[in-house]
Amino acid sequence: MSVELDRLAGELTDVIDSVAEAFGAPADRTVDGELDCDPTRPGHLRCWQYGVRVEQAGEPERRLAEVVLPTLTERGWQAHDRSTPRELIARFSRDGADFTVHVARASRAVAIIGSTRPVTAA
Repeated sequence: MSVELDRLAGELTDVIDSVAEAFGAPADRTVDGELDCDPTRPGHLRCWQYGVRVEQAGEPERRLAEVVLPTLTERGWQAHDRSTPRELIARFSRDGADFTVHVARASRAVAIIGSTRPVTAA
């Protein structure tokens, strides 16, 4: 992995883990690895994908609106509402990286997954 991708992966992991902590329950890692990001030119661009799941989130809708959204906005992340009748979905993006927070309305479980911006493969 390149130094730049390693740095970006660390930043993404930190922000997603901090968002997961806001929901008040331990998170289980679901995705953690490097990906080839350009299907037209395999091996040219790489990115890092990271995701977690929180099964027993406490008050996930309120925590997303009152804790996660203002904190990330203050840190320069742009928020976009992608909600559906089944899920509350917030997409956050900054400097080419993005991640989404999915709150299942029925089970109240939370899934968070994102990826870094692509970098040239080393």
